[in-house]
Amino acid sequence: MEFNFNSYPYSSRRGVVFSNKSMVATSNPSAALAGIEILRKGGNAIEAALAAAISMPVVEPTCNGLGADLFAIISYKNKLYGINGSGRSPKKISIQALREKSYEDMPFFGVDSVNTPGAVGAWFEIYNKFGKLPLKEIFEPAINYAKNGYALSPKVAKLWDDEVNKYKNLKDICGLEEFFKVFSDKGKAPKAGDIVKNDNLKNTLEEILETEGKSFYSGDLARKISTSVKDLGGFLDIDDLKAYKPLWVDPISTKYKGYDIWEMPPNGHGVSVLMALNILNKLTLTDREDPKTLHKIIEAIKIAMTDGKTYISDPSFMKKRVDELLSDEYAEKRKKLIGTCAKNYKNILPISPSTVYMATADSEGNMVSLIQSNYNGFGSGIVVPTTGIALNNRLANFSFDSNSVNALSGGKLPYHTIIPGFISKDNKAIGPFGIMGGFMQPQAHVQVLTNMINFNLNPQAALDAPRFMWTGDKNVEIEMDYGNYMINTLKEFGHNMIIRSDYTDMGRGQIILRLENGSYVGATEKRTDGYIGIY
Repeated sequence: MEFNFNSYPYSSRRGVVFSNKSMVATSNPSAALAGIEILRKGGNAIEAALAAAISMPVVEPTCNGLGADLFAIISYKNKLYGINGSGRSPKKISIQALREKSYEDMPFFGVDSVNTPGAVGAWFEIYNKFGKLPLKEIFEPAINYAKNGYALSPKVAKLWDDEVNKYKNLKDICGLEEFFKVFSDKGKAPKAGDIVKNDNLKNTLEEILETEGKSFYSGDLARKISTSVKDLGGFLDIDDLKAYKPLWVDPISTKYKGYDIWEMPPNGHGVSVLMALNILNKLTLTDREDPKTLHKIIEAIKIAMTDGKTYISDPSFMKKRVDELLSDEYAEKRKKLIGTCAKNYKNILPISPSTVYMATADSEGNMVSLIQSNYNGFGSGIVVPTTGIALNNRLANFSFDSNSVNALSGGKLPYHTIIPGFISKDNKAIGPFGIMGGFMQPQAHVQVLTNMINFNLNPQAALDAPRFMWTGDKNVEIEMDYGNYMINTLKEFGHNMIIRSDYTDMGRGQIILRLENGSYVGATEKRTDGYIGIY
């Protein structure tokens, strides 16, 4: 029999998953099982999240890699910790240096889009603070997947094929040969169900383990990274790698309908979620199926995303403080911008289905919300020879506009799209949530949160519900499941509605919530190969 493993013409009516002990929710079954393996060995939720995260560059390389960044919100003994595992721009890069290479805007692919990778360093920073099992056991699942192989899941197979075709069309980008050598078979992507192995990643993961990450930032792997970038004329060098250090930060929050919603502070755009929620707090949202309700949510998101793109950057360069953006005065002023007709906001948001998100919880009540990404698919397209390290393209979020808070300069944190979320109430942790997908992420956070809090949808239904994505101006891409009445009425309100039949770009998320009896409820959605593992 032959099947199309990405064809699902009927609703699956997937149910939530419960556990009275522990849970791992990821976009990939193999990664989820890596986390469950750690919990079975007596590890905690933080170690389970690390095992899943370390496995992801192997089992879902289409959305992250060893050259990725990482952000996480960790609830440990009912205290929240935030870790910013994003890298700074190469010290030698500048707008002028790129202009001298004939660029007129930030490159999106190729060696000049490569930023300092932060995920590997963040893994060890997290482990050193919260780990108790031997480090070897945390790395073991990922190394086994790379060495012995895993069966490729359907959505990843589709994204892999898309990525291979994308890079084939980037004929003016130098240095893609290693990508095709490592991540394709003579220019073809593996298919769903294929057994995939990667000896390069196995060897690199073993070296990272043996040196506790030091090789990646100051040893042999660092030299290979900097040499490969230098050979292609790029800017990232070994001094940039040596200078990298993850940052422990305090998550930021707002109160929404009695719940505390937590996000990471800038340079990430989680504050945009909180800004939108503050606006919606001042509006009346009735029925979810009422076009007037959806119109208000769309407009609140447009305002928050536009202001986010204006003000969010490396905190050292921000012209408005986070507390100003989250003030009641700000929300009141912005609420007044919302009328009965769609307004035009000039904001171009690149679409990307990339990034991996995972949520974990253990029997002691510890929980993790962790997200990891190369930015766009495999990232820059630059793969370090013999290592399997796919380097990110996060520099693309800098600007050539010298007046922008995100103007490119050396040693600067970029505007970052990956945002883990967390919910608490009355000083008690409720649970992690996250929806991956570039500039869709804040929009999906708002939609899923309002689905659960305003409209009482359970976590699975909240994820499964149809979504929209504002992409700039009055353009709103919307899933056809909303139906003709909703879509046509929004058109009457002035929105330019673009119907989507492919939901890949509309975000892919997971949720774990702790119930009052101490049990966990978990959900993953139809837009991903998601899996909920329990123990």
